[in-house]
Amino acid sequence: MPSALPVVETLTVGATQLQLLPERAVYSPALGALLVSDVHLGKAETFQHHGLPVSSQVNQATLQRLEQLCDRYHPTGLWILGDLFHGRDAMADEVIDGWLRFLHHTGVNARLVLGNHDRHLLDPLSQLSVECFVEAVEVEGLLLSHEPGEGTHGLNICGHIHPCLRLNRGCDRLRLPCFHWQPRHQRLTLPAFGEFTGGYDIALAADEVAYVVAEGAVVGFER
Repeated sequence: MPSALPVVETLTVGATQLQLLPERAVYSPALGALLVSDVHLGKAETFQHHGLPVSSQVNQATLQRLEQLCDRYHPTGLWILGDLFHGRDAMADEVIDGWLRFLHHTGVNARLVLGNHDRHLLDPLSQLSVECFVEAVEVEGLLLSHEPGEGTHGLNICGHIHPCLRLNRGCDRLRLPCFHWQPRHQRLTLPAFGEFTGGYDIALAADEVAYVVAEGAVVGFER
C-alpha cells in the first residue's frame, strides 16, 4: 500500500502563502523554495570530540529527510535559516561528505543565513557549495533571518528558538515541535529541522498559533 500523504497546513498572510510541512520545513510557492532552520549537522561529532558516545546516524537521517523533501517539491532553491553545522568540531570529513552528496543528488541551490553556531565558519562554509549571508535577507516580501527580527520590511521567517508546545489532555502529556506564528510581530518561527536538537517551550499569547508537528501532520493550536 502507498504511504499516506503528509497533512500540510497553509499559512496565508496577505498575498503570501506558506506551506507548513510535517518534516519541520516550509515550502514557499512564490519562491519555489524550501525553507528550513537549525539543521545542526555534526552535533553528534561535536559530542564525540568531547568523549561522549553519540551515534553519527542522525546526520544521515536529517539529510535523507531533506533529500526526500527536494524529491517531492523539486525546489529551485533551499534556504537554511542558520546553524547548518553545529560548530567547528562538527565539520568532520564524513559530515562534509554527507552534505556534498546531498547537494550532488538533489542539484538544489543552497543558501545559508548564518546563525550563532556557524557564523564563525564563513570561510570553510563558502567552499561547500552554499551561498552564505551574514545578515538577514529580504526576498519577495519575506525577511529571512536566524534570530527573530521584527517584520517591518515584510513577513519575518526565522529559527534559533527551536519552539515546542506542551499539550496536557487529561492523563496525556506531550511536548511537540511547532511552527510559532505571531501575527502582531508578523513573524513565523520554524522548528529545528535537525534530528538531534533540543527545544524551547513557548507560551502562546491570545492571538498566536502553534502549528504542532505530530505523526505526519501539522495541526494548529491556539490559547
